[in-house]
Amino acid sequence: MQYTSHSVSDTEAFGETLAKRLRPGDVVAFTGSLGMGKTALTRGIARGLGCRGRVTSPTFTIVNEYEGGVPLFHFDLYRLGSSDELYDIGWDDYLARGGVCAVEWSERVSDALPEGAVTVDIARGDGDDTRVITVTGLEEAL
Repeated sequence: MQYTSHSVSDTEAFGETLAKRLRPGDVVAFTGSLGMGKTALTRGIARGLGCRGRVTSPTFTIVNEYEGGVPLFHFDLYRLGSSDELYDIGWDDYLARGGVCAVEWSERVSDALPEGAVTVDIARGDGDDTRVITVTGLEEAL
């Protein structure tokens, strides 16, 4: 399925809608270049999952955790060199904790992603603020 966002608030609203379809244990694998809105989409997912706290990019911490109705584990893997480094920070433990894992720069660790991960690609659309968001791995349309 494809969604066109025309602003950051559109992207966040779409994330909130997407969150309603996610279940504990789901992995959302993001791809898209810098500045495409991966963190904005994650903010919406957090809101949709009932998570509290300010959602920021975990660029330097690798992972941020947000508690809510369903916990959200927000990964930014831009600085990782391999999936081995992801396993070193406890990837298997995060998968087993029953939250949703939102993974920015997922292509860096594609071999570590579980089968059935939801993939979300964000690309620039026709305008500066326009984004085309393509979601695969969900059975029903949003």
